[in-house]
Parts: sequence; C-alpha cells; structure tokens
Amino acid sequence: MAKETPAPPPERFITSQMNRREEAFEATLRPQRFEEFPGQVRVKERLQIVVQAATERDEPLGHLLLSGPPGLGKTTLAYIVANSRGKAIKATSAPVIEKPGDLAGLLTGLQDGDFLFIDEIHRLPTAIEEYLYSAMEDFVIDIMIDQGAGARSVRLNLPRFTLVGATTRQGSISAPLRSRFGLHCRLDYYRVADLETILERSGRILDVKSQKEGLFEVARRSRGTPRIANNLLRWVRDFAQVRAEKTVTAAVAKAALEMLDIDESGLDEMDKRILETILVKFGGGPVGLKTIAVAVSEEMATIEEVYEPFLIQEGYLMRTAQGRVVTEKTARRFGVKGLRGRPGRLSQPTLFEDSSS
Repeated sequence: MAKETPAPPPERFITSQMNRREEAFEATLRPQRFEEFPGQVRVKERLQIVVQAATERDEPLGHLLLSGPPGLGKTTLAYIVANSRGKAIKATSAPVIEKPGDLAGLLTGLQDGDFLFIDEIHRLPTAIEEYLYSAMEDFVIDIMIDQGAGARSVRLNLPRFTLVGATTRQGSISAPLRSRFGLHCRLDYYRVADLETILERSGRILDVKSQKEGLFEVARRSRGTPRIANNLLRWVRDFAQVRAEKTVTAAVAKAALEMLDIDESGLDEMDKRILETILVKFGGGPVGLKTIAVAVSEEMATIEEVYEPFLIQEGYLMRTAQGRVVTEKTARRFGVKGLRGRPGRLSQPTLFEDSSS
C-alpha cells in the first residue's frame, strides 16, 4: 500500500499560497505592452525601433542596459521588450550569481533569441563579470573543470541571447562590461500627468473607486516614481475603505497621506528631518554625510541612495566638496530667513544690523 504524503503544515501552506497570490498580484500591475507604459517617451521610442528592426531581420536584439533610480520601471521595460519580440525572458539578480556555474546554468537554459535579465548588474562579482565578456560577444563560455594539475577548460556554445542589465549605479559598472551593451537607456523621474495615468490603470485593476482630483493628490506626492505611487494608492484605498465612503477623493487622499507624514511636495518624515537638521542644527551647511547620518539616526548609504537623489532633483539640497548644503527653497519651506541667496550659509546679524531683520 502506497504511503500517503503528509500534508504541509497549515501555516506553511497558507504562507505559500499568500506569497504566490502576492506575486501574481504584482504582475498584474506591470504593463505588458509599450502602449500601456506611460512616460519615458524617448526611451520607449528607442526600444521600439530596435525591437522592430530585430523583428524585421529575424535576429536577436543587441544587449541593453537600463539605468536610473529604483522604481521607475526598468524591470517592466525588460519584460515589455521580450513580449514585443515574442521571446521568453529569464530574470535574476546579480547578488544571486555567486559562481561561474550559476551563470553557466542560466545561459545554457536559454533558447535562441531569449532574454536574460540581470537586476542590479553593477553588483556582479568580478570573476562572474569576466565570464560574461565572451558570452556577450562570442556566445561561448569557458568553464574550468577540476583543480590543480588536472584542471581543464571546457568551452560551451551558447544560443544567441539578449542580455538586459538594470542598474541604479551605472558608474559602478566596469568600463569593459558597460562597453559591451549596444544600447544604454536612462530612465528619469515621471511627470505628475504620467503618474496620474499609471494610477488610473492601477485603480481599475485594484477596483478602486476614485475621483481625478484624488488621484492627482496621490500622484504629486509620489516623488516621480510609479512604484511609490502604486504603494500609496493601496494605502489610500485602505484608508478610504475604513475612514471614508470607499471613494478616493481629494480630501480623502490628503488625509490619508498626511497620516503618513507625506506633504504636498512628496517630502516624507525623513526628508524633512534631513533638511531641518542641515538648516537648523548646522546653519544650512556645509556638513558631512556621516554627521547627518548620526544626527538623524539613519545609515549613510540609505541617505545617499534613497533620500538625496529626490531632494537634489527637487532643488532642496546640494552636494559640494565641503559637504551637503541646503538651498533657499529649503529655507522658504521651513520659514527660515537668512540664506540671502547663498545656499548653505545662514547669515548672522552683524554689529550694525538689527537681529530681527
């Protein structure tokens, strides 16, 4: 009599089912075609040209490098390009590829014309990166078998594939690897109108009852990033369900986002703490990143990679050789007088000036 396979523990089964549902749910929010992807007009135009040209010649695309801040749609564009070409795509992340055998397994599992997407490609180990050179140029890879005196190299022929790399730090990619990508595309922050279009589509998928003014409030506080916009939309949807009439209006959106300490400019609590620290505690700067990190109790890398790009892009903060300084816009935002057109230096009243002026 065959032995019955024991059922998984209820907790593990429930968690597994929830994870699968969450992955499927995330996939539904991703556009599948260029027509469904708003914004990034120049980037889309370039990609559509190379896709159409490769389709007409019936050959694989050249390798693509997508760069830009997180949450702008690099992964989504990689899938759209593969779908437009009618080919399969295999996705992975650079830190997962620890040894040459991992890379060989990924590459040999591809079919002719397929896509390999590597996220955060600037984090590839040097040894793995060097294996990619011959794979990208000649579609071969040499694997070392055994060690010591019995070591030998085995050459594996690979299908003609397309490598799509995504990075938030293009400058951290070595020059030899960067030069092997035929097309470089940088994604920029989105306009509010494009974010509204994204939120309208996400709202239909999430079955959110909303007004245009409510979506505008969410869009303009989303830091120009679709991922943040979709996350905020979910929060506002939950807030509207519990505290309002299940409809996202302008008033409901404002109340929901104020509960998260996100103001009309998209600045959250940590943004304001960073700016206020430089402005008030250090007289507008210049002040070093390490000092700021200690003052606000946050990691230096987090401040530099997560918060600073948006603050600099919006004109609240400047990087100088001496350190970080705030701008006149920041002084106005916090109602502080004294910068007098010189970013980063609060003017102190002189002996002949009225301190109240």
